[in-house]
Amino acid sequence: MPHPLTLGGRPLAGGRLPAICAPLVARTPAALAEEAAAVAALQPDLLEWRVDFFAGIADTAAVLAAARSVQQAARGIPVLFTRRAQREGGQPIALDEAQVLALYEAVAASGTIAALDYEMSHEPAHVAQARELSRRHGLPLVLSFHDFQRTPADAELDARFTQAAQLGADVAKVAVMPQAMGDVHRLLGATLRASERLAIPVIAMSMGALGAVTRLCGGVYGSALTFAVGSNASAPGQIAIADVRAALAVLQRATSA
Repeated sequence: MPHPLTLGGRPLAGGRLPAICAPLVARTPAALAEEAAAVAALQPDLLEWRVDFFAGIADTAAVLAAARSVQQAARGIPVLFTRRAQREGGQPIALDEAQVLALYEAVAASGTIAALDYEMSHEPAHVAQARELSRRHGLPLVLSFHDFQRTPADAELDARFTQAAQLGADVAKVAVMPQAMGDVHRLLGATLRASERLAIPVIAMSMGALGAVTRLCGGVYGSALTFAVGSNASAPGQIAIADVRAALAVLQRATSA
């Protein structure tokens, strides 16, 4: 059976699939606090702070202060901390990977976040370090893979989910770009296979306009999380929280009948 995300010992969204996550992408502390408050008022199940958008990312003290501000504005909504690498769709930053991991360590130790996201494409030693620090601080680790150009072959999609589990992920995430509707169908098929086969939750989406349907029906295929727009999108194809919530309500009524 598909697995929901578990944070703090409890299933996110009461175990409903998919839970709704909204990104935070503001660049300044004041704008971030304002964005977090506005998005939290829409009551997503999870907030994702994309710290690669934050102009002060190279200043650990500034990041920690911002993390405390986000936690306060979130009003109990858990926060996923993510630095998305530029090669996987993130913003350019003035930190090397050792510095990024030092930042992860500091934020994880601060008690302000509920989970971490890290790309599995990094050097094995860096992935292992992210795994170790997440365990040390009792935080679930999402190991992710993004391809903004294409949808890999079925065997590679399956392998990416498996790779995350083998690397010790608590959650496996795969996000890819379709070139045709058949790619969207293949991503959903891979999501279903992974959700039935793996002992950890999976998150999957097909990006862009073609893949927008996966943000609405992915939970039917076992995806534990969907990303929706609160104030600003962090990836192509994201849909407003209200629209996602309405569509999910219809699907859940229909599939539980």
